[in-house]
Amino acid sequence: MQETIQSVKHPVARITPAPVALGQRWRQRFDLLAIPAVLVIFVGSWQAMVWLGEYPTFILPSPLDVAGSFGANVVNGILWRHAQATLIEIFAGLTVGLTLATGFGYLLAKSRLLNRLLAPYIVASQSVPVVAIAPLLVIWFGPGRLSKVLICALIVFFPVLINTVVGLRSVDEGLYDLMRSLKASRWQMFWLLEAPAALPIILGGLKISVTLSVIGAVVGEFVASSEGLGFLINQARGLFNTPLVFVTILTLVVIALTLYSVVSWLEARLLRWRGETN
Repeated sequence: MQETIQSVKHPVARITPAPVALGQRWRQRFDLLAIPAVLVIFVGSWQAMVWLGEYPTFILPSPLDVAGSFGANVVNGILWRHAQATLIEIFAGLTVGLTLATGFGYLLAKSRLLNRLLAPYIVASQSVPVVAIAPLLVIWFGPGRLSKVLICALIVFFPVLINTVVGLRSVDEGLYDLMRSLKASRWQMFWLLEAPAALPIILGGLKISVTLSVIGAVVGEFVASSEGLGFLINQARGLFNTPLVFVTILTLVVIALTLYSVVSWLEARLLRWRGETN
């Protein structure tokens, strides 16, 4: 009997961890190394193309020229001053757009009549490019910061509105019945049921909106402005300062990626309960 037990225990003691975890670790390391590796290859190819093609700086600057322009404009404060103006417009536009979109989306989700009356006009308004509306806003509200904030708010409004409506309508009706059986108030039903259920979809729309807000600010600055990264691109283009154009574009990319990363971090923090539940 003891020999039988030992013969059963013996192979169990020799079981080794499955290679799945090891493969996942290698995959994570590869992902961490792949992004900087692709960036190095891209920059190296860009530099080689400039050297081999002997392009002038105003046509295609080398990465070294762009790095030099970045350092010079950081030291003299020009890049930060214009980036600060654009960031103010972005954050103000996001605040206005998100507030209006979530509030209006809640009303549309709760009122079928309001949705039937206004939804066609809201969808039709999205067929008009923001570039076409921007000059009108500048005429009506002036070339100051207000027109840029409104352009950002307009471009942010629609994705968040649609995701808010879809998120609220995706709540299971059975959960509403459960909350009513517990005699939950209107506020408790919103805070404990509707908001958590719709939050994943709303955050998905917010990821799109934060990147679009950067486009909205730059479009407004292209039309009429005396400050901002869009204004700086126009100024550098007129002076054939192509390295500065590249620096400004890369700054906009960094801003958009940072905003997207912040929303992704918020999503991971706010939706931890989903992982715990699953």
